[in-house]
Amino acid sequence: MRISFTRPLRAALMVAMLAGVGLAPAAAQDAKALQQKALAATCANCHGTQGQAVPNAAVPGLAGLPAAYVVEQMKAFKAGTRPATVMHQLARGYSDAQIEAIAAYYAAQKK
Repeated sequence: MRISFTRPLRAALMVAMLAGVGLAPAAAQDAKALQQKALAATCANCHGTQGQAVPNAAVPGLAGLPAAYVVEQMKAFKAGTRPATVMHQLARGYSDAQIEAIAAYYAAQKK
């Protein structure tokens, strides 16, 4: 069975298909950003919403810290070489890629 489309309908379908192709990278980027934000949200209970700790807090804010610094500290927690109360246990739950995503998220936040 063959379906035939009128010329205007074919043009409209082509535009819709091309628009959909253009949206695919944006949708993937949005999904990546959402995943990154969700990973970073796990830190909010101690480090503040979006990494912005309250003034004079015992736990430091993470917002605006360089990504490389956050990665280095998380890897030190994970290895047990940096003293901590719970961070060494929490850091072990993240892959290196997840740590890098969290670090990138906080580096992009305003202090």
